[in-house]
Amino acid sequence: MKRNLFLACCLLSSTLAVQAQTTEGGGIDEQMLQKIAAAQKPAGRAVTNAIASNSIDDLARNFQNAGTVDNYFSVETPKQSIHDQKSSGRCWLFSGLNVLRANFARQNKDSIRVEYSQASLTFYDQLEKANLMLQGVIDNAEKPMDDQRVQFFFKNPISDGGTFCGVADLVDKYGLVPMEIMPETYSAENTSRTGRILSSKLREFALELRKMVAAKKSKAAIKARKTEMLGTVYHILALTLGEPVKSFTYAFKDKNGKQIGRPKTYTPKQFCQETVGHKLNGTFTMVMNDPRKEYYKTYEVQYDRHTYDGHNWKYLNLPMEDIARLAIASLKDSTKMYSSYDVGKQLDRKRGYLDTENYDYGTLFSTNFPMNKADRIATFDSGSTHAMTLTAVDLDENGKPTKWKVENSWGASYGPGGCLIMTDRWFNDFTFRLVVNNKYVPENILKAAQQKPIMVMPEDPLFQEDN
Repeated sequence: MKRNLFLACCLLSSTLAVQAQTTEGGGIDEQMLQKIAAAQKPAGRAVTNAIASNSIDDLARNFQNAGTVDNYFSVETPKQSIHDQKSSGRCWLFSGLNVLRANFARQNKDSIRVEYSQASLTFYDQLEKANLMLQGVIDNAEKPMDDQRVQFFFKNPISDGGTFCGVADLVDKYGLVPMEIMPETYSAENTSRTGRILSSKLREFALELRKMVAAKKSKAAIKARKTEMLGTVYHILALTLGEPVKSFTYAFKDKNGKQIGRPKTYTPKQFCQETVGHKLNGTFTMVMNDPRKEYYKTYEVQYDRHTYDGHNWKYLNLPMEDIARLAIASLKDSTKMYSSYDVGKQLDRKRGYLDTENYDYGTLFSTNFPMNKADRIATFDSGSTHAMTLTAVDLDENGKPTKWKVENSWGASYGPGGCLIMTDRWFNDFTFRLVVNNKYVPENILKAAQQKPIMVMPEDPLFQEDN
C-alpha cells in the first residue's frame, strides 16, 4: 500500500514537473495558443484563396514597380559572351575568369578574345580543397572530435563554392587553359554527386589520418599516406572532369571567331603569361561591406582559402559609399570587376531586375520586415550567396549612381542578354564583396588594406562561399 502510494506520488510529481516545464520553459500551452489565435486579423476570403492558389511572389509583386527595365547605362564596359555554370556552385570561378578574359580583350583593343576553361581550374580547386581538408585534420588531430575546428573540417570536407582569392591562388599556381582545349563535362556542370562521393571519401580518409597521429606515426608516414589518398581523389576527378592537360596547341581568334596567326604550343603557365602577363596576387584589393564591424579595418578568415599553401580570404571593410567610388573608377576605365551579392533577395526573375521595391511581402501578410543590413547579417538572414561580374553603372547629372549592371553565369537567356540590372538602393543593401585592381584604389585605402588583419572564424554568418 505504502509502495503504491509512493509510486502514485512520484508519477503525480513527474506530471506536475512536466506541466511546469512546458509552461515555464517557453512551450506553447493551450492558453497561449488561444491568445495567438485571437490576435489574428481576418484576411478575407479572397486573399486567403489567392495565397492558397498562387505563387507568393506573383501576389506580392509591386505593380507600380513592374514596368520596363531601363537598360541604358552612361558608363558601360564592352560586352562579352555569357557562360552558364549550370547546376554547379562555381560562380566565383566564372566571375573571376570573366574579369581575366575581359582584361585580355581590353589590352588587345577587343581585336582578340579568349575563353578560359572552367573545368581545368575546377579540377585543381577540388584537388587542393581535398588536401586542405586532410591537412587541416592532421594539424588539429590532437583535439577531440567534438572540437569546433575539427568539426568544421568534417562538416565541410569539400565544396565547389569559393571567392576570388581562390581564383588568384589557382591561376598563379596552375596557369590557364583555353575552354576548347578542356571543355565542360557533365560532372563539371552538375557537381552534387561527385561532391557527395568526395565528401564521404575524405571523411573516411580523415578518420584514418587522425588514428595515425594518435598512434604516433611519423610525419613522413602520414604524409605518404595522405599522398596516396589524394591519388584516389585525383582518379575520381580525372574520370569526372577529365585529366588536366600538360601542354596544348592553340591559335587565338578575333571577336568573330576567325583564327589569327599560326597555332603555338603552350603549357598552362605559359598561356597564363601570354594572356594575363603577371601574377594575380598582389594586384588587387578585396573590399567588403559589413556594418557590424569597424570600417577601414582589415579582416582575415581562418582556413577560408582554396589551397593549403595559398591565401586566406582577406578583405578591407568599407562603407558602401567608398565601395561605389572604387567601382565607378574601375568602370570608367572599362575594367570589369568580381563582385558578390545576396542575389536571391527581391530578384524579379522574369525581368532580371533587382530592386528593394519589387515585392511587398509586408502588405501581403499584414506585417513588416524592419531589420537593417547589420541585423540581417548577424541573424544569418542575409550574406553573400552569388558572385557576378560588375560591368556598368548609370550616373545622374551629379555623378551619383542610380543603377548597376552585372554579367551573370546563368546563361544568355536569363535576364537582359544574360545580365542582371540592380537599382542603387538594392546595390547598397545586398552588395557584399568587390575586388578592385589596385590602380583604382586611393592611397589611404591601400594603406588601410595593409594593416595586420583581425582574424575571424569561418563560422561567422557573413563568410559564406559564393556559389
